[in-house]
Amino acid sequence: MSLIEAIILGIVQGIAEFLPISSSGHLAIFKKIFGLSDVGLTYDILLHAGTLVAVFIVYWSDIWKLIKEGIGIIIDACKNIGRFCNGKVKKGEAEYITVIGTSYRRFVMLVIVSTIPTGIIGLVFKKVFNLDNPSIIIPGIGLLITGLILFIVDDLPAGSKTPKKMSYKDAVIIGISQGVATLPGISRSGTTLTVGVLRGLDRKFAIKYSFIMSIPAILGACVLDIKDLFAPENAISGKEMAYYFTGAVVAAVVGFVCIKTLILLYKNKKMKYFSYYCFVVGIIAIVANFVG
Repeated sequence: MSLIEAIILGIVQGIAEFLPISSSGHLAIFKKIFGLSDVGLTYDILLHAGTLVAVFIVYWSDIWKLIKEGIGIIIDACKNIGRFCNGKVKKGEAEYITVIGTSYRRFVMLVIVSTIPTGIIGLVFKKVFNLDNPSIIIPGIGLLITGLILFIVDDLPAGSKTPKKMSYKDAVIIGISQGVATLPGISRSGTTLTVGVLRGLDRKFAIKYSFIMSIPAILGACVLDIKDLFAPENAISGKEMAYYFTGAVVAAVVGFVCIKTLILLYKNKKMKYFSYYCFVVGIIAIVANFVG
């Protein structure tokens, strides 16, 4: 991989990961264009790390609160276990702490609940489909599905659910939609945003939830792949590593800009523009698969 190719793929990742046009679909198409059957596991992990940095920068205040409240949940749960054990020993009534007592603690639990079906579906799809190097027709069909999803989201009625009102059933359904978006061409952000609004989430919270719930999903995918990094076939030179880091930095910078852009366009109900784009690229990809 050349430096130019690393930068271009970094730009594609940063744009397509957060704008609702599918990063996996576009990366598959661009790999085909460049003749890159495999860009390397290390580069894939670094690209995802770069996009995670963008999410952390945009939502750092919320993420920090979620981290603190997540630690608080563990501490209070341990205290309750201690009180339960102490009550059993002393044969008395234990006074328990309310563990999920704040909006952010519920937010933490909702994200955890969403992550479970995402992880299960992602693992199943990875075994059933060749997601690392799919035929170009797969992302093409996926982009058409994404186009349909985005076509309806602007016209959906506004919901009012925030963490306090959102149910765990809502979290499971949104998590399932994120898992389905593992398929190349189906936009993760577009799918989870649309399903979130369909479940009655407040639009501002829906987009925040979509981005924040992507963190454990992306981290989990990276962790599963790390074990293969040290295999001989994944060995890379220092020059290649420099190119990879450059691509990751580009993905982070472009991703930051795209998150801000999507928030603005989503707020102003301009998602149909992405829908038209996905229809066009999807059709081109399908035609190119048979012509090429």
